[in-house]
Amino acid sequence: MFRLKTFAFLAVIAVLILSACSTAAPQETAEETSCAPNCEFTDMVFCYPQLGAESDWRTANTASFKETAGDLGVRLIFSDAQQKQENQISAMRSCIQQGVDVIGLPPVVEDGWEPVLTEAKEAGIPVIIVDRSVTADSSLYASHIGSDMFLEGQRAADEMNKLLPDGGKIVELSGTTGSGAAVGRAEGFRANLNDNIEIVDSQTGNFTTAEGKPVMEAFLKKYEGEIDGAFIHNDNMAIGAVEAMKSAGLEPGDIVIVSVDGTRGGFQLMIDGWVQADVECNPLLGPQVYDMALALMNGQDIDREVLTDETVYFPNEAADLLPSRKY
Repeated sequence: MFRLKTFAFLAVIAVLILSACSTAAPQETAEETSCAPNCEFTDMVFCYPQLGAESDWRTANTASFKETAGDLGVRLIFSDAQQKQENQISAMRSCIQQGVDVIGLPPVVEDGWEPVLTEAKEAGIPVIIVDRSVTADSSLYASHIGSDMFLEGQRAADEMNKLLPDGGKIVELSGTTGSGAAVGRAEGFRANLNDNIEIVDSQTGNFTTAEGKPVMEAFLKKYEGEIDGAFIHNDNMAIGAVEAMKSAGLEPGDIVIVSVDGTRGGFQLMIDGWVQADVECNPLLGPQVYDMALALMNGQDIDREVLTDETVYFPNEAADLLPSRKY
């Protein structure tokens, strides 16, 4: 009987020892895999659910993130949402499940992000809002890096005021409805536009050449001979609008155009005389965003709002600058 009790006691002790060892191992592994505060780019898994490929600007933005990730050794999880918010949300949730380090979100529209941003925050994954803005509570994301779309609109209005000092009638080709870029540029433009300039019509061309052309065709038919100028929210729509103007028999300068982006396509339109001013919107955000992501991984303080340095370009400098444009 004594031997049986002794054996049972030893068996219990052995089980307790094994149990203790099995719980200790994961804790040690977790500590070993944490790189903060000395994380490097090669430790980073970065998620970028790109909103689409609707424009030359967006293509350059994608290239910036992919090329910079390759240069730095960042593991990039990239997806193309084809301009659909539900696809971006699905991609974000997939990244959350994979346990990425940081998410960069270029939102297709401003509203509707609270649930998935909350999920990311609860998972301990910081989100950087890239390019466009969101209306969600700012506590749900780490920072916003991008352009001041309202300021871009103001700059565009200032140039239109110079081009039409005696006033006139203009049309607006707007970006994707509900997007931060379209909302900000429209509001900023109206805030600075002179009272003697009337916006007779505004329609979305969804930031694409293919949709910008029929919008301008409709404007030219509806307001035949009455349009003095056009404010166009990006260069791709401007390319489509110019195609429509050429088909209608118009010449460069018949309708003055202020566009936004500063792409190579926009520069060529300035060289050819169709666009009189192009407000810059810089898409090459990869290096800046990855630097911030690394700072977040290492627990460093970051700025809540970071704006890119941008300007306005004009036809007299377009030919000299075009060869050096990266997008």
